[in-house]
Amino acid sequence: MTDKTLEIQEQDVETTETTQGTFPRRLYIPRVDIYENDDAVFLAVDLPGVPEDAVDLTLEKNILTIHGAIDDIQPDDHELTYREYRVGDYKRTFALSDEVDRDRIEATMKNGVLNVTLSKVEEAKSRTIEVRTA
Repeated sequence: MTDKTLEIQEQDVETTETTQGTFPRRLYIPRVDIYENDDAVFLAVDLPGVPEDAVDLTLEKNILTIHGAIDDIQPDDHELTYREYRVGDYKRTFALSDEVDRDRIEATMKNGVLNVTLSKVEEAKSRTIEVRTA
């Protein structure tokens, strides 16, 4: 993958949870696998526990933002005794190059994994150029 196709936000992989003053609760940086072929770049984004209708993808200028929200699950008439599972939102941003066709970005969600396809513009695709004799 070329560095120009997709710029990944720098992060320390050991630090997967952050909090920010502008968010009322925890904000997690989801793990992402990135694949590429001649036609597109594919993102597989881990969003465990996020329902399909709580995922937002926005593209503003060259920044693709993925946001997923989780509701706190606590049964009625129960008091929390002990907690290991922390609830929070997921957010990740990517800077896209001009090689990505903005009109052909697609996303599907299945089993807590968001799959995003970033199709490349025709000019960015690899091609073989015929060499002719003069």
